[in-house]
Amino acid sequence: MKVIAINGSPRPQGNTNLLLKTVCEPLEADGISTEIIQLAGTNLRGCTACMKCVENKNRRCVIDSDPLNDLIEQMCAVDGIVLGSPTYFADVTTEMKALIDRSGFVCRANGRLLSRKVGAGVVAVRRGGSMHALQTLQNYLMINEMVVPGSSYWNIAFGRNPGEVADDTEGMDTMRRLGENIAWLMGKLAD
Repeated sequence: MKVIAINGSPRPQGNTNLLLKTVCEPLEADGISTEIIQLAGTNLRGCTACMKCVENKNRRCVIDSDPLNDLIEQMCAVDGIVLGSPTYFADVTTEMKALIDRSGFVCRANGRLLSRKVGAGVVAVRRGGSMHALQTLQNYLMINEMVVPGSSYWNIAFGRNPGEVADDTEGMDTMRRLGENIAWLMGKLAD
């Protein structure tokens, strides 16, 4: 089994990456392969609502100048997906939103490609707006018919400067528990 964690932060080694690594630790300990994919520097662009993915039904976005189609292939090939984003003006980053909008259209237009995969979202936040950002991630998972496990609290952790989320004991415990719950759920679904 494999899980990919997609980091929507423009800071590849920032707080969001630390949260994703923390979620992945229990997965690795349970024998589940993990990989963190960085969206930073990929220049993902937003959806143009051209509807070509609905027309073509080839599991691809017609925009081929960025890595979205490769990301869709990777998402389809794994058993679980964890999406991570810092909070920008009470929502996810533009890179994460581009991934959500375009991959969501393609996956739904091509037979619900992510249906019944395990999915979770995690959010780093300096102060406020995290619940809306987390809800954006969870809405994507839910409309794609993914199975979303809970944790011991909302999947958020507080910190501004890189590494500061490590000081949020409850947030880090929440990430570890989320990883444990993802591993448990994936095991049950595999049975």
